[in-house]
Amino acid sequence: MVNITSETRIAIFKGKNIRNTIFKNEWWFSVVDVIAVLTDSVNPNDYWFKMKIRVKSEDGVELSTICRRLKLKALDGKLRETDCANTEGIFRIIQSIPSPKAEPFKRWLARVGYERVQEIEDPELATKRTRALYKAKGYPDSWIEKRMRGIAIREELTNEWQNRGAQIQRDYEILTIETGEFT
Repeated sequence: MVNITSETRIAIFKGKNIRNTIFKNEWWFSVVDVIAVLTDSVNPNDYWFKMKIRVKSEDGVELSTICRRLKLKALDGKLRETDCANTEGIFRIIQSIPSPKAEPFKRWLARVGYERVQEIEDPELATKRTRALYKAKGYPDSWIEKRMRGIAIREELTNEWQNRGAQIQRDYEILTIETGEFT
């Protein structure tokens, strides 16, 4: 079964992109992106295919059972089915990859998780991180300010809709279309 996620996000580890998304209130990471970072394989999909066979024959563990097929945005901009694992699953997969990069990756993943917990406790940290990411991507300050204002306004708007009785995703879709707001 393929699950469609709300948005593909990019995490960066040592200059390499790792697609991730939130699915059922949990972070899920593209397995082939993690493999690409840890192995420098020219074909991470092939590496993943062979790794599942190897781990099953050695340990009797079916790695596919800890993954979900989620639709993530590919390089061509289209949504494609991708094997994804949550944080626990990614740690299990990393254990099966003989790579000196595995330990720094685990520390990075733990740090990112810790930062998100801090952001839950202090939402201002999330705003600062978002601004810094846009700045690092080269966006001008005026664009960043406009984007941040847009996010705040959209959040106020959806909170107001919720206060007035919007309860399901379809309610928000209808209200978005009616107001001309496209996100």
